[in-house]
Amino acid sequence: MTNRLNKLVCKLVEKQKIIFLIDSAGAFSTAVLLFAILRPFNHYIGMPKIALSYLSFIAISICSYSAICFLLLKQNPPPFIKGVVIANLLYCAFTIRLIFKYYPLLTKIGIIYFIIEIMIICLLSYVELKVAAEIKENKLADN
Repeated sequence: MTNRLNKLVCKLVEKQKIIFLIDSAGAFSTAVLLFAILRPFNHYIGMPKIALSYLSFIAISICSYSAICFLLLKQNPPPFIKGVVIANLLYCAFTIRLIFKYYPLLTKIGIIYFIIEIMIICLLSYVELKVAAEIKENKLADN
């Protein structure tokens, strides 16, 4: 798996702005899933509608930030990538807080969904940090 991650990081370093597109698409998918699918059927996962609304609002905010970076950023992406990582990890922390707060209400499906979502976001954040570090390292080597 490490070899696959290294190949992915190398490809993303070559096409640096793609990381923002990937993050934006993921955040958009999360927001739609939370608001349009899970919210109306919240009895299947147990998370209250208001909590799902908050999570979807945060996801749309991350989506917007990443999309703006993808469309407008011309140079020096590492600080902006780190901004996305911080936002993603704060989203995960908030989700974990909600899991503990509403644990008695959550169904097994709900717990599994949120744990898988957190794992995916953490993996993406790890890759994003590796990309940012590699870009920075390459810039230092060029100077």
